Amino acid sequence: MNTLDDSRLSADGASTADAPAVDTDAAGTSRPPAAPPADTAPRGIDEIVAAAREGRERVDADDLPRLLDQGAWLIDLRTPWTRDFEGHVPGGVVIEPTVFLWRLDPLSGSRLSDGPGYDDLVITMCNEGYSSTLAARDLRELGFARATDVIGGFRAWAEAGLPIQAEPTRYIT
Repeated sequence: MNTLDDSRLSADGASTADAPAVDTDAAGTSRPPAAPPADTAPRGIDEIVAAAREGRERVDADDLPRLLDQGAWLIDLRTPWTRDFEGHVPGGVVIEPTVFLWRLDPLSGSRLSDGPGYDDLVITMCNEGYSSTLAARDLRELGFARATDVIGGFRAWAEAGLPIQAEPTRYIT
Protein backbone atom coordinates (compact mmCIF):
# COMPACT_ATOMS: atom_id res chain seq x y z
CA MET A 1 0.00 0.00 0.00
CA ASN A 2 1.35 3.42 -0.93
CA THR A 3 1.01 6.36 1.39
CA LEU A 4 1.78 10.00 0.82
CA ASP A 5 4.06 11.49 3.45
CA ASP A 6 2.61 14.97 3.93
CA SER A 7 4.33 15.68 7.21
CA ARG A 8 5.61 19.24 7.50
CA LEU A 9 8.40 18.43 10.01
CA SER A 10 11.36 16.14 9.58
CA ALA A 11 12.45 13.78 12.35
CA ASP A 12 14.72 16.50 13.77
CA GLY A 13 11.88 19.06 13.78
CA ALA A 14 13.06 21.04 10.73
CA SER A 15 10.36 22.29 8.37
CA THR A 16 9.89 20.34 5.16
CA ALA A 17 7.19 22.62 3.76
CA ASP A 18 9.19 23.31 0.59
CA ALA A 19 10.27 19.71 0.09
CA PRO A 20 8.46 17.71 -2.61
CA ALA A 21 5.91 15.13 -1.48
CA VAL A 22 7.35 11.61 -1.29
CA ASP A 23 5.53 8.35 -1.96
CA THR A 24 6.45 5.50 0.35
CA ASP A 25 5.81 1.85 -0.43
CA ALA A 26 4.88 -0.85 2.12
CA ALA A 27 8.55 -1.44 2.95
CA GLY A 28 9.05 2.26 3.67
CA THR A 29 11.16 2.88 0.56
CA SER A 30 10.85 6.44 -0.70
CA ARG A 31 10.38 7.30 -4.36
CA PRO A 32 9.37 10.48 -6.22
CA PRO A 33 5.66 11.04 -6.93
CA ALA A 34 4.41 9.22 -10.01
CA ALA A 35 3.97 11.23 -13.18
CA PRO A 36 0.43 11.52 -14.57
CA PRO A 37 -0.52 8.96 -17.22
CA ALA A 38 0.80 9.83 -20.68
CA ASP A 39 -2.71 10.41 -22.02
CA THR A 40 -3.54 12.86 -19.20
CA ALA A 41 -1.56 16.05 -19.48
CA PRO A 42 -1.79 18.23 -16.37
CA ARG A 43 -4.14 21.20 -16.76
CA GLY A 44 -4.78 24.14 -14.48
CA ILE A 45 -8.22 24.89 -13.10
CA ASP A 46 -8.63 27.95 -15.35
CA GLU A 47 -8.21 25.73 -18.42
CA ILE A 48 -10.67 23.17 -17.04
CA VAL A 49 -13.30 25.85 -16.35
CA ALA A 50 -12.77 27.38 -19.81
CA ALA A 51 -13.26 23.97 -21.43
CA ALA A 52 -16.45 23.40 -19.42
CA ARG A 53 -17.81 26.76 -20.67
CA GLU A 54 -16.81 26.27 -24.30
CA GLY A 55 -19.83 26.42 -26.58
CA ARG A 56 -22.24 26.77 -23.65
CA GLU A 57 -24.75 29.54 -23.15
CA ARG A 58 -24.63 30.76 -19.57
CA VAL A 59 -27.36 32.73 -17.78
CA ASP A 60 -27.18 36.41 -16.82
CA ALA A 61 -28.54 37.12 -13.34
CA ASP A 62 -31.08 39.54 -14.85
CA ASP A 63 -32.55 36.70 -16.96
CA LEU A 64 -32.90 34.28 -14.07
CA PRO A 65 -36.32 35.46 -12.73
CA ARG A 66 -37.91 34.97 -16.17
CA LEU A 67 -36.35 31.51 -16.55
CA LEU A 68 -37.55 30.48 -13.09
CA ASP A 69 -41.06 31.66 -13.99
CA GLN A 70 -40.83 29.44 -17.08
CA GLY A 71 -40.01 26.37 -14.96
CA ALA A 72 -36.22 26.30 -14.81
CA TRP A 73 -34.58 24.72 -11.79
CA LEU A 74 -32.07 26.85 -9.87
CA ILE A 75 -29.69 24.75 -7.80
CA ASP A 76 -27.84 26.77 -5.15
CA LEU A 77 -24.54 25.08 -4.33
CA ARG A 78 -23.05 27.73 -2.05
CA THR A 79 -21.67 26.88 1.37
CA PRO A 80 -24.01 27.15 4.37
CA TRP A 81 -22.05 30.01 5.95
CA THR A 82 -22.24 32.01 2.72
CA ARG A 83 -25.95 31.33 2.19
CA ASP A 84 -26.83 32.10 5.80
CA PHE A 85 -24.95 35.41 5.67
CA GLU A 86 -25.91 36.60 2.16
CA GLY A 87 -29.40 35.14 1.75
CA HIS A 88 -31.17 33.17 -0.95
CA VAL A 89 -32.58 33.61 -4.44
CA PRO A 90 -36.38 33.21 -4.38
CA GLY A 91 -37.27 29.96 -6.12
CA GLY A 92 -33.82 28.42 -5.68
CA VAL A 93 -33.31 24.92 -4.36
CA VAL A 94 -30.40 24.51 -1.97
CA ILE A 95 -28.62 21.18 -2.36
CA GLU A 96 -25.31 20.53 -0.67
CA PRO A 97 -22.52 20.16 -3.26
CA THR A 98 -21.43 16.79 -1.85
CA VAL A 99 -24.77 15.15 -2.73
CA PHE A 100 -26.34 17.23 -5.52
CA LEU A 101 -25.44 14.83 -8.35
CA TRP A 102 -27.08 11.91 -6.53
CA ARG A 103 -30.19 13.97 -5.73
CA LEU A 104 -30.65 15.06 -9.36
CA ASP A 105 -29.56 11.92 -11.26
CA PRO A 106 -32.74 10.21 -12.55
CA LEU A 107 -30.90 6.86 -12.36
CA SER A 108 -29.85 7.25 -8.72
CA GLY A 109 -31.64 5.52 -5.88
CA SER A 110 -31.07 8.74 -3.89
CA ARG A 111 -32.79 10.96 -6.46
CA LEU A 112 -35.42 13.54 -5.56
CA SER A 113 -38.78 12.03 -6.36
CA ASP A 114 -39.87 15.29 -7.97
CA GLY A 115 -36.48 16.33 -9.37
CA PRO A 116 -35.81 17.73 -12.83
CA GLY A 117 -35.94 15.60 -15.95
CA TYR A 118 -33.26 15.35 -18.59
CA ASP A 119 -35.04 17.93 -20.79
CA ASP A 120 -35.48 20.52 -18.03
CA LEU A 121 -33.36 23.65 -17.81
CA VAL A 122 -31.19 23.18 -14.71
CA ILE A 123 -29.16 26.22 -13.65
CA THR A 124 -26.44 25.93 -11.04
CA MET A 125 -25.29 28.82 -8.89
CA CYS A 126 -22.29 29.31 -6.62
CA ASN A 127 -20.75 32.49 -5.20
CA GLU A 128 -19.06 33.83 -8.33
CA GLY A 129 -19.78 31.43 -11.19
CA TYR A 130 -16.75 29.16 -11.19
CA SER A 131 -17.62 26.00 -9.27
CA SER A 132 -21.16 26.23 -10.68
CA THR A 133 -19.64 25.92 -14.18
CA LEU A 134 -18.08 22.61 -13.16
CA ALA A 135 -21.34 21.51 -11.54
CA ALA A 136 -23.25 22.24 -14.76
CA ARG A 137 -20.63 20.27 -16.70
CA ASP A 138 -21.15 17.32 -14.36
CA LEU A 139 -24.93 17.52 -14.82
CA ARG A 140 -24.47 17.46 -18.61
CA GLU A 141 -22.38 14.31 -18.12
CA LEU A 142 -25.43 12.79 -16.37
CA GLY A 143 -27.61 13.63 -19.38
CA PHE A 144 -29.02 17.07 -18.48
CA ALA A 145 -28.20 18.56 -21.88
CA ARG A 146 -29.54 22.02 -20.94
CA ALA A 147 -27.59 22.35 -17.67
CA THR A 148 -25.84 25.70 -17.32
CA ASP A 149 -24.86 28.20 -14.65
CA VAL A 150 -25.27 31.84 -13.61
CA ILE A 151 -22.57 34.22 -14.85
CA GLY A 152 -21.05 35.80 -11.75
CA GLY A 153 -23.05 33.56 -9.41
CA PHE A 154 -24.94 34.89 -6.41
CA ARG A 155 -22.71 37.97 -6.27
CA ALA A 156 -24.00 39.05 -9.72
CA TRP A 157 -27.58 38.47 -8.53
CA ALA A 158 -27.04 40.65 -5.45
CA GLU A 159 -25.15 43.36 -7.38
CA ALA A 160 -28.06 43.57 -9.84
CA GLY A 161 -30.34 44.44 -6.91
CA LEU A 162 -32.55 41.40 -7.46
CA PRO A 163 -34.65 40.07 -4.55
CA ILE A 164 -32.98 38.15 -1.74
CA GLN A 165 -34.82 36.22 0.94
CA ALA A 166 -33.58 35.07 4.35
CA GLU A 167 -34.59 31.41 3.97
CA PRO A 168 -34.28 29.05 0.99
CA THR A 169 -37.39 28.21 -0.98
CA ARG A 170 -36.45 24.56 -0.63
CA TYR A 171 -33.58 22.78 1.09
CA ILE A 172 -32.54 19.25 0.11
CA THR A 173 -30.12 17.16 2.17
